[in-house]
Amino acid sequence: GVLKYPLVKFTADEVDAISESFARVIRQRGYTCYGCAIMLEHVHMLIRKHRGQAQTMIAALQEASRAAVLAKPQARRGADHPVWGGAGWKVYLETPEDMWRTEEYIKRNPEKAGLPEQRRPFVHVYDGWLPGQVRIVKRRRKQ
Repeated sequence: GVLKYPLVKFTADEVDAISESFARVIRQRGYTCYGCAIMLEHVHMLIRKHRGQAQTMIAALQEASRAAVLAKPQARRGADHPVWGGAGWKVYLETPEDMWRTEEYIKRNPEKAGLPEQRRPFVHVYDGWLPGQVRIVKRRRKQ
């Protein structure tokens, strides 16, 4: 099909603006993010399940990042030009192994595309948590 708007890849400044907007949304809403790769034309994220629906989380991240990209002084998109190509795609992961595999996939995605490694301050290493789990931590008694 023919695109209504031309595909505009993100610049380094736009990637920084997207990252900052994600950090703000994650902090304000109390999300836990285990992976984030901001590519030239899309994003991969791994976010822990929260009270809000996935669609609500995606919408908040898309709205904030769209505003951040369009607010750049050298914005290359008109106000009617979408930054994101739709409502986002979500997959629910059921096991810690799925989470670790996805975390690793996201971490390696920029390298596979010839981009530098990405480290974001709002991304935390996955700790094995799943919803509905009771985690028992055994501690050694001091001798």
